[in-house]
Amino acid sequence: MRSIAARRRGLDIWPGFVDALTSLIMVLVFVLMLFAIGQFVLSDSLAGKNRALDDLNARVAELARTLSLAEGARNRLDAQVKELSASLGTTTGERDQARTELMAAQAEAARLTTDIAALAQLKSQLESEVARLANELGLSQTEVVKGKELSAQQLAQVELLNRQMAALNAQLAQIQAALDAANKDVKAKDVKIAELGKELNLALANRVSELERYRSEFFGRLRAALGDRADIRVVGDRFVVPTDILFDTASAELGPTAQASMDKLAETVKLVAAEIPSNLDWVLRIDGHTDARPIHTDRFPSNWELSSARAVSIVKYLVVQGIPAHRLSANGFGQFQPLDAAQTPDAFARNRRIEIQLTNR
Repeated sequence: MRSIAARRRGLDIWPGFVDALTSLIMVLVFVLMLFAIGQFVLSDSLAGKNRALDDLNARVAELARTLSLAEGARNRLDAQVKELSASLGTTTGERDQARTELMAAQAEAARLTTDIAALAQLKSQLESEVARLANELGLSQTEVVKGKELSAQQLAQVELLNRQMAALNAQLAQIQAALDAANKDVKAKDVKIAELGKELNLALANRVSELERYRSEFFGRLRAALGDRADIRVVGDRFVVPTDILFDTASAELGPTAQASMDKLAETVKLVAAEIPSNLDWVLRIDGHTDARPIHTDRFPSNWELSSARAVSIVKYLVVQGIPAHRLSANGFGQFQPLDAAQTPDAFARNRRIEIQLTNR
């Protein structure tokens, strides 16, 4: 009986052992599946990162090529800037030399003109004297022909008159030769002055065209800084800003909003001034304009004082912001340069303005 019971207990343990072993195998299979799935996910992630790394390396290579091209372009631009600077220096020297020669030629031409006038006056006097002596000589010779007796003194006087006439004729010939030479010299000087004038005008045109490029850049940056407003516009070579957005009525004080606009103007001037060559003499003109309605206050007896005070206020503010004073100019024109001659509120608003001009000194 004991043997049968022991056998039964052994039979009862075996199924539990098999179940435990099966569970363990299932757990191992599950762990292996998780490991396989993780391995797959990790491999896919690494492959994606490798692809991203390849793309990044390709972009780096492309950026390196672009940087190399940009560096080459910058070197070429630097060389071109140096050539243009050298050319500008040569042009400036030629212009100054041409201006000096032109002034000297004009002074020489003025001197020659004065000499010619003096010689012409002397010639006229000598011709009058010759005519008088010829008349006297003719009378004396007529008396000889008529057989009148002449005294020794009269004969000597006739001989003296003949010698004087010969000397005067010789002097007249010398004066005429001098006049011809002077006229020829004046013509040559006129030709030289014309040539120097053309060279000077060409040099000035080159300087104006060079400043025009910076003026266009200045206007573009200033418009971007002040905002794309319909009432702020470019008229010719001037940037026109309505005074209504800068000053109160009958006032020349810049408010907080106007000061913010002037800060942007100062920054724009600094940026453009840093690009303008040092040998290009420029100035920023601030011109104040009012409408035609009169003003009579203790501080502003007329629109002259109001427009001038507004321009001066802007210039002083720009100086505080770091703009060199010798690069600024304040001007007041009152109501005497209107953009619109009509006597309407819209015309008055257009004429109340501040004009900003980047120009040669």
